[in-house]
Amino acid sequence: MRQIKFFKHAGSRIPLKFKVWLYFVLFTIVVFALLWLFQILFLEEFYERMRISTASKCMESIADSYNSGNEEEFYRKINTMSVDNDFCVEVLDKYGNQAKKNHVIGDCIIHEKFTNLRNFKDKIDESNNGIIKLRLKNPRSGYDMLLYGCTIGIKECDGYLLINAVLEPVGAAISIIKGQLMLITVILIVFAFVISLYLSKRIADPIHRITTSAEQLAKGDFNTKFDGRGYLEAKKLADTLTYAEKELSKVDTMQRDLIANVSHDLRTPLTMLKAYAEMIRDLSGDNPVKRNEHLEIIISETDRLALLVNDMLDLSKLESGKQKLTPSEFDIRGKLNEIIDRFEGLSEKNGYQIHFTPDEEKTVCCDPVKIEQVIYNLINNAINYTGKDKQVFVRQINQPDGVVVEVEDTGDGIEEEKIKLIFDKYYRSENHKREVVGTGLGLSIVKAVLKMHNYDYGVRSTIGKGSTFWFKISDVK
Repeated sequence: MRQIKFFKHAGSRIPLKFKVWLYFVLFTIVVFALLWLFQILFLEEFYERMRISTASKCMESIADSYNSGNEEEFYRKINTMSVDNDFCVEVLDKYGNQAKKNHVIGDCIIHEKFTNLRNFKDKIDESNNGIIKLRLKNPRSGYDMLLYGCTIGIKECDGYLLINAVLEPVGAAISIIKGQLMLITVILIVFAFVISLYLSKRIADPIHRITTSAEQLAKGDFNTKFDGRGYLEAKKLADTLTYAEKELSKVDTMQRDLIANVSHDLRTPLTMLKAYAEMIRDLSGDNPVKRNEHLEIIISETDRLALLVNDMLDLSKLESGKQKLTPSEFDIRGKLNEIIDRFEGLSEKNGYQIHFTPDEEKTVCCDPVKIEQVIYNLINNAINYTGKDKQVFVRQINQPDGVVVEVEDTGDGIEEEKIKLIFDKYYRSENHKREVVGTGLGLSIVKAVLKMHNYDYGVRSTIGKGSTFWFKISDVK
């Protein structure tokens, strides 16, 4: 097992450039090995098979031409095929006498002086199907010969067709091919080595450049340039890493903002807690009125700390997928009325007016606790950012395929380029009119809950007129 792991690690340390070059070289070696194998070792066998097949097909084709009754086509095929294929062709009448002779200059057993053509006629007559296929040796030249013969004529035998093909030894040809192939092999191997070196460098260079840039990115340099010139895949990789760099930069910025905001949100109430605890200890311990006043402030700041911690835990669970949905059926209009009633005390104390425009009763099926959290956070966000008139509008809009819930404020609105940042953690618009109540995580929780439900959501905003946050519950009865 240790050896296997070692080789795996060793293989992973081999540069891409060397691997590409090695693959090219191995490919070249395999190609030439196959070329030598089939060209040299099997050339003679391949030549004989092709010669036998050609002779057989030519005999059948010439015989078919005679049987078709077209004498001109018959003799044209004899002339053409004998010349094209280096065959000797002999046509005998039904008595075994020469009727038509046509052969190419060369070695031929049919027209040797010692050959008795009637012997071939007799062998054809004695065969079962009127066809003979013989392999003979020419006593004069010593070459192997193919001699094919058949009867011609449809109803009865009108004559005989003989075809002679020489199986010339290919040893000399192989020697010539070997020399030529050796020269070509040397040239192409050198050429392949040069090309493979060039291509391996061309392929590996973009990856090397991107890797170097990625190492800089890993060190925290978010201004790294990814150069993907060379080929499409490298460009796509560079573009993907550039996009990842931008996202990492945003995450880094958000992380810094998160730490700063959390530190501020924790430090302020902790400072208040300590200060008022010291005041109770040193000044108001014996004064019930002052003591109770200071204790109320301590309780209020403790509630803020608890709210911040709870929101952070809720968001962490939602984004990690640890929280699961528990859907059930409920009336959305009743739920909205219930939530708005909770803000009655805030409305009476600080002068906020929350207007609710309901639609007909509608039963929805989703997680009531989490949807309640979404609505509560949206209303709380509207209270923080509404205008001087302190008006907030909540609307229920029934649609055939769902229920849309809208929460509108009358604040300064949100700039177009900042709308996409609204749902980010700890993002706070600068357009609020008063001290913001909350942790800055409300809209992030809204986003996480609605994504879990797979519901559409968004915001419409007009500068100077306010913003409308909305979401659509698509699970309706």
